[in-house]
Amino acid sequence: MSKKIKMGMVGGGRGAFIGYIHRIAAAIDQQIELVCGAFSSDPQRCVDSGSDFFVDESRCYGSYEEMMKSEAALPEAERMDFVVIVTPNHLHFPAAKAALEAGFHVLSDKPATFDLAEALELKSIVEKSGCLYGLTHNYTGYPLVKQARHMVATGSIGKVKKVSVEYPQGWLATKVEDSDQKQAAWRTDPTKSGAAGCMGDIGTHAENLAEYITGLEIEELAADLSVMVDGRLLDDDGNVLLRFKGGAKGHLMASQVAVGEENNLSIRVWGETGGLEWHQREPNTLLVKHLDRPTEIYRTGHDYLCAAAQECTHTPPAHPEGYLEAFATIYKNFSNHIRAIKQGDTADEITLDYPSIDDGIRGMGFIDAVVSSSANNAAWTPLPSLEK
Repeated sequence: MSKKIKMGMVGGGRGAFIGYIHRIAAAIDQQIELVCGAFSSDPQRCVDSGSDFFVDESRCYGSYEEMMKSEAALPEAERMDFVVIVTPNHLHFPAAKAALEAGFHVLSDKPATFDLAEALELKSIVEKSGCLYGLTHNYTGYPLVKQARHMVATGSIGKVKKVSVEYPQGWLATKVEDSDQKQAAWRTDPTKSGAAGCMGDIGTHAENLAEYITGLEIEELAADLSVMVDGRLLDDDGNVLLRFKGGAKGHLMASQVAVGEENNLSIRVWGETGGLEWHQREPNTLLVKHLDRPTEIYRTGHDYLCAAAQECTHTPPAHPEGYLEAFATIYKNFSNHIRAIKQGDTADEITLDYPSIDDGIRGMGFIDAVVSSSANNAAWTPLPSLEK
């Protein structure tokens, strides 16, 4: 099939940070074309945004409901193939539901929904629709994150014993939501963000990364969430002890009041015979540690890496692979899965390697558990059942 996969967008209008990131990521591998959008609830702002993105005015819609109805009425060769949802959290579920029920594949920003009940309902809708659903846990798209996952899965470090994952930021160290800071305003508003602030926004990234690399599920946790800035309604800092299925232990720290920190996501995994260490500040380096010899340094772009890591590498060694390219990996795999369906082919293992609705449910279960545990003086709390 020689045509690009056609994308629509809900949210992400003029001036929206995350919409801009998604559009760049979707374009990097030249497989996707933005053809329509409900970029804003303000009709004129939606049209103006569409003009910025070179989208025909007739396909700039005043609401996602109008968008789904109008796009579904177009001939198959013209209508969008999938929609990406880049709104605040409280709109993820209704927009995804509308798209799936209209027969469109969905790629959503995280977390999947506003709460766990919506996530479980969304899984039922996904299964009934027969459409694809993906979630942009973009950190899973880095080549050396995929290498780390491969090494754990193939036994390179033995059985996993301990996991340490951290995600500190400093941008909410003061009450910036009281100024004209839209990103801070909705993230600290429980009616738009959900039951958690920091833990819902970046703690779920840390949770997802730990489970993705280790292949293990968190079974129960003990959480201590804090509001460090007076007057804030949702947590801006948290510490969580983790118990994984199979016996591994760990801890997770997420903070948005860590002054001077800039998206400093990092993870260390220790097994019976070795360890792995990866930092997003230096994403093209993976440290591989051993019992009986010096630490090895793995670098992006080399042919000694696993197939999944090589497939999502865009540049030669020493040319940095970064945040945008990791995001692009999610888009590439998702669009290749759509292409396979269109062509009647079976998607391969690498194509299927993108976060799914099950990952979204895991994230919402994590949020529920940390909020419940913290409210109960950090009591050990099992993750909720992920079956509806």
